[in-house]
Amino acid sequence: MEFLLSQSYFFLIFLGFIMCGSFCEANHTFYAGGESGWVLNPSEPYSHWAERNRFQVNDTIVFKFELGSNSALFVYKEDYYNCNKEDPIVILDHGDSRFTFNGPGTFSFISGHEDNCEKGQKLMIVVLSPNHTKAQEAQTSLSPTPAESIGPVLLPAPTPAKSGAPAGFISWSFSISLMMIITTYLLCI
Repeated sequence: MEFLLSQSYFFLIFLGFIMCGSFCEANHTFYAGGESGWVLNPSEPYSHWAERNRFQVNDTIVFKFELGSNSALFVYKEDYYNCNKEDPIVILDHGDSRFTFNGPGTFSFISGHEDNCEKGQKLMIVVLSPNHTKAQEAQTSLSPTPAESIGPVLLPAPTPAKSGAPAGFISWSFSISLMMIITTYLLCI
């Protein structure tokens, strides 16, 4: 009986890691500028739009515009500030162009059409690290999100064991399993 109980707790640990894989696989699709799309005068400034959203590794951004009327250029940060279109890293010019964030960091995009960049059609996005925590986010934002104000998670006290296994082992392994699942989930969101 003791062996079966310890196996079930280790199964919970394994299940926690499997759940982490599904929680951590960020696969959200964002449309640059929201409803307005990739246009010269969006309904909301691109900087505000980017600050309102939370981008993670494996998320995708779509630049929607009429084919041939515009483009989006993925550029180095210095080229972003100077609106330099000469040496882009990636050119997105299909009208429904998709770009997937393959790692954390800052991603800078400018319009490649005429002088649209100089007129403000540019977008800088910060992609969070998979190890990013809510505490780190709270330090970098001006106001906490509702999820950050919830507080610590309180766990019920473990119940005494009823098998031949030592009570400390069962409560310890159950607590560890539960803590790993909760921690994994919190790190992944």
